[in-house]
Amino acid sequence: MELTLCGRLFIMLEKEIFMAIFTGAGVAIVTPFHEDGSINYEKFAELVEFQIAGGTDAIIVCGTTGESSTLTHEEHLDLIRFCAETVNGRVPVVAGTGSNCTDTAVYLSTEAEKYGVDGLLLVTPYYNKATQNGLYAHFKKVADSVKLPIILYNVPSRTGCNIQPQTAARLCTEVENIVGIKEASGNISQIAKLMSIAGDKVDLYSGNDDQIVPILSLGGKGVISVLSNVAPRQTHAICQKFFDGDVAGSAKEQLRAIDLCDALFCEVNPIPVKAGLNLMGKAVGGLHMPLSEMEPQNVERLKKAMTDYGIL
Repeated sequence: MELTLCGRLFIMLEKEIFMAIFTGAGVAIVTPFHEDGSINYEKFAELVEFQIAGGTDAIIVCGTTGESSTLTHEEHLDLIRFCAETVNGRVPVVAGTGSNCTDTAVYLSTEAEKYGVDGLLLVTPYYNKATQNGLYAHFKKVADSVKLPIILYNVPSRTGCNIQPQTAARLCTEVENIVGIKEASGNISQIAKLMSIAGDKVDLYSGNDDQIVPILSLGGKGVISVLSNVAPRQTHAICQKFFDGDVAGSAKEQLRAIDLCDALFCEVNPIPVKAGLNLMGKAVGGLHMPLSEMEPQNVERLKKAMTDYGIL
């Protein structure tokens, strides 16, 4: 049935009640472990304080960098709860609650909502490789189960599944609480297409630290960052300088960080960033298998990049 003009206006107004969850640099925070592989909550709290003191604009917990895929559901939810309690409203908390099983994503999302987080991050279903219609149905079902604003997470290099611009635009336009997307496809042309279709309806975040400024230039709200784990103040500055109109200064900061960004991804994330935090004396521990410790030659590469950048 065709909507009346009043009906269409109502939907538009309903979409507008969701402000951006955050602008600037949100850290995709690591999960520190004890030697036995259990979560080190004391260390996690220290990392949260380090981030907030460094000007980080949001904490994204239980994402890829947080090794969510190897946490039990109980650990996953307990860490989200602990993060929300530790942050205590000082900056927004976004909880990663995506899954390749729609029912699991609904469960994690509805539970996370109870803990007072500010938003959810939903990765595309991995391994299943859903169609675009399947992606729409998946994300809509999860969104309909909660009242929180949701950021989609497009990272086809990990999931084997790409949210096409038309699908992302449709979700952000038609589903009330789907408000944005973390774009880690690396495909600037695809991202530009999305923003040309639905730029005023989508909060765009860079998912790649080496593309913060290009994505901000397309109307992006900020970055969900790995780099920020080791350089929160500098990552925040890349965004803030851009927002303040100092585009040249922002670009300079972006380019200065490129070698470090490359080193942080010379092995699969979060292997290098956890090694980097350990080099800084943060003692975040090791990794859950099947991730393995960083190769010695790559540790030296990372150490040099961190030293050159001025954080070691």
